[in-house]
Amino acid sequence: MTSYGRSSAPTGDKQVVIEIKTLNSKFIDLRLKLPASLNDKEMWLRKHLQEKMLRGKVEVVIGFQNQEGGETYEINHSAFKQYHTQLTSISDELGLANPDFLSSILRLPDVVASSDEALSEEEWSITQEALTLALDKVQHHRKEEGVSIETDLSKQIHLILEYMAKIDPLEQDRVSKVRQRMSNNLDEYLKRENVDENRFEQEVLFYLEKIDITEEKVRLRQHCDYFLQELGNAEILKGRKLNFISQEIGREINTLGAKAYSSEIQKCVVLMKDALEKIKEQLANVV
Repeated sequence: MTSYGRSSAPTGDKQVVIEIKTLNSKFIDLRLKLPASLNDKEMWLRKHLQEKMLRGKVEVVIGFQNQEGGETYEINHSAFKQYHTQLTSISDELGLANPDFLSSILRLPDVVASSDEALSEEEWSITQEALTLALDKVQHHRKEEGVSIETDLSKQIHLILEYMAKIDPLEQDRVSKVRQRMSNNLDEYLKRENVDENRFEQEVLFYLEKIDITEEKVRLRQHCDYFLQELGNAEILKGRKLNFISQEIGREINTLGAKAYSSEIQKCVVLMKDALEKIKEQLANVV
């Protein structure tokens, strides 16, 4: 699911800022952007976030800012001195008068970097609380989106059931048309008097049995009922299970279409397939 959560909390003379963004994904894909001061906490953070987020592409950014809202930086004294010494030596060698290296040195690599001062236990505790708050906001967004998705999924399943109910009155008409077509073909190509009527009836029954869709309709209704049952239960992880059920629904709809031999039934099948495609699109957003 697509969601976002942000939180911040003061930690002494600075504040920790945490942002969490999530996108749809079948699996958990966790990406962390951390300051150096949290490198030793990375494994804990990964484990904790995986347990909470379960699925999705998750991007987590944790940073520390000063009271003015900017990042906290420190000058690398050792690197600054080495650059200054080398530049002074080159300046003397070339006979340059009163060179000003200050602004140039500050732009060189590794001279100015984000503060990597180790966190105290109190600062780490505050960071954990801020992380919990950001996660709560993400989960709140997920739940809001989940309610909307659940409503739409239920609507599409009921549409499939409605279209299937419309097939019932069309079935008898289909059987009559198939029987009449076979009889007409018999009269046209073989002549009625040359055919054993009992054998003809047996062939008609055999053919009608092959295109009978009663079992497919029963299984389709069962799959739809099972889908709605799983959709309504309190289980957290249900996306994969619903996806598997939707595949079974698709198989039964395809078989209905293959056995239809009726333009009116085919129209209902097309509408059921359309509803199923919308279900599959929504299931990509379900944890």
